[in-house]
Amino acid sequence: MSTINLVQGDTGPQISVVLTREGQTSPEDLQGATAVLRFRKKNTKTVLFTLNNISSDENLTDGQLYFVFSAGQLDLDPGFYQGEVEIVSDGVRETIYELVDFYLREDFG
Repeated sequence: MSTINLVQGDTGPQISVVLTREGQTSPEDLQGATAVLRFRKKNTKTVLFTLNNISSDENLTDGQLYFVFSAGQLDLDPGFYQGEVEIVSDGVRETIYELVDFYLREDFG
């Protein structure tokens, strides 16, 4: 997965993640599941905030998760960050092994 670029201080960027099982070509059906993305500075252990999935049931059936950053969340120092996606379905918690990489650049203004 490539790095997702963000701008410091932005108040509404959205990211999309499509989940598939290793060795499978079709997306994972996530209908009925809940999902979060935890956000932290790269190479640290402190979670800065958690984003909740806002996907519709139709999107979940297609394995697609949407996460939206809100005002204030990207008021951070420029640099590299990471996200971790966690899915809970039928009481089973599954943390996706591959991390999502982010680069936050300074805003011009």
